[in-house]
Amino acid sequence: MLPTTTGGSSFSLVLPNERAMHRLVVDIAAAVEPGDLITLSGDLGAGKTTFARALIRHLADNEAMEVPSPTFTLVQTYELPRFTVVHADLYRVTGSSELAELGFDDLPHGAVVLLEWPDRAAAFLPADRLDISLTLAPQVGSEVRNLRITGYGSFAARAERLSAVRRFLDETGFAEAQRQRLAGDASTRSYERLILGDRQVILMNAPRRADGPPLKNGRSYSAIARLAEDVKPFVAFANALRDRGFSAPQIYASDLDEGLVILEDLGSQTIVDGDPPSPLDRCYELAVDLLVTLHDELLPETIPVSPQVDYRIPIYDTDAFLVEAELLVTWYLPHIGAPAPAAAHDAYVALWREALLPVVNEPPTWVLRDFHSPNLLYLPEREHIAQIGLLDFQDALLGPAAYDLASLLQDARVDIPERMELELLSRYAHARRDNTGEFDMSSFAKVYATLAAQRASKILGIFARLDRRDGKPQYLRHMPRVWGYLQRSLAHPTLAALAAWYRVHVRPPA
Repeated sequence: MLPTTTGGSSFSLVLPNERAMHRLVVDIAAAVEPGDLITLSGDLGAGKTTFARALIRHLADNEAMEVPSPTFTLVQTYELPRFTVVHADLYRVTGSSELAELGFDDLPHGAVVLLEWPDRAAAFLPADRLDISLTLAPQVGSEVRNLRITGYGSFAARAERLSAVRRFLDETGFAEAQRQRLAGDASTRSYERLILGDRQVILMNAPRRADGPPLKNGRSYSAIARLAEDVKPFVAFANALRDRGFSAPQIYASDLDEGLVILEDLGSQTIVDGDPPSPLDRCYELAVDLLVTLHDELLPETIPVSPQVDYRIPIYDTDAFLVEAELLVTWYLPHIGAPAPAAAHDAYVALWREALLPVVNEPPTWVLRDFHSPNLLYLPEREHIAQIGLLDFQDALLGPAAYDLASLLQDARVDIPERMELELLSRYAHARRDNTGEFDMSSFAKVYATLAAQRASKILGIFARLDRRDGKPQYLRHMPRVWGYLQRSLAHPTLAALAAWYRVHVRPPA
């Protein structure tokens, strides 16, 4: 008997043939993450090994791959592109005590485990797992299988998500599309390329953001920092940007409640090139020109999501800037082994509060907030600023124009030479002055330096948090670059008091 865990979430399917089985395999492959355990339950001949074999081949992107049944070897291991997969068949195991002999106490880090006959391993099963139970339906047909999919523990929400995505693809006509998982970012969102005949689109899977623990005055970090809770801001901004001639993706279909969107595929050609990536001069000039055009417009504070729903754009206020800057103290300083005393923390906040006064008094514009190389695509077939494709703007706010320019010119993932940064700053400033006749270059330079320093401080904290809290150390390699940008920005005379605090309390990453 397979042990259960309270709080599970289940749904049932009937698979009439092998094609339907393959579709389910694609669904599961899109949802699985490193370290997951998937148990396969059912009688002899129910299709457990068939399902596991299909899933392994799909993850390997090799339909001809040899995937023998582990009935006699008990365990088979596959080194696949996304993660290692361990396929185990415990039919001949008589008890959990034998699992150690099979190596279950020393599985590869982050391996996905496919476990047939899980009832033989009751003591091994964690609270968080996905169970796929298969039963034959001979009265209907020899190929027909009844399935019950149950997510236990933290997998319960993901099981519900599986069902929601299947339903959305059915409703939008993409149920039979080929699905290719795309590299994600540090968020909970995921993306897939859907290919159906000669049509190619992107599926954005963005579950509603769970509110975190209270941080200040009963409000969570995400609430203070004004991070989007759902996909409504993304849909609203995508349409609003397109209406103004910018190359945001077209929205083809959406389920706003479930956080599912089918959108235009803008390709994968970015504004950088090489390994390590280097900025493409022409693309960066176009990106600067795009910001000039955007910031010259009189932009509304409310934009439509749908004919019946409007979205009021939040303001990038002092509290939001401060809670982001504090990530340096709460996460980066402990990361380097130099936590700040409470008095130093208070002084840091006071210095930032003063430095931000001219920033929050700037005329507001749309701040896309993640205006940097991972979210900017090059579309050479289009013209001028429309050659820059825009992504990842769901957290956009009303705030100072200099923020997105700092995001672009001090990119955490790309080395932007200081000479290039200054030339593009000058390109922006001269264009704004020529267009408006009232652009104050000196004041803008101060605000730019302040926002660049605030952003670099935030990113150092975020990368430390991703490592320590979320188990994502891959972002640490960018820290030295961000540290260099921080030093550039703190060199501005207007930030002398802050720079002095950093010299005392902060040191570069190891």
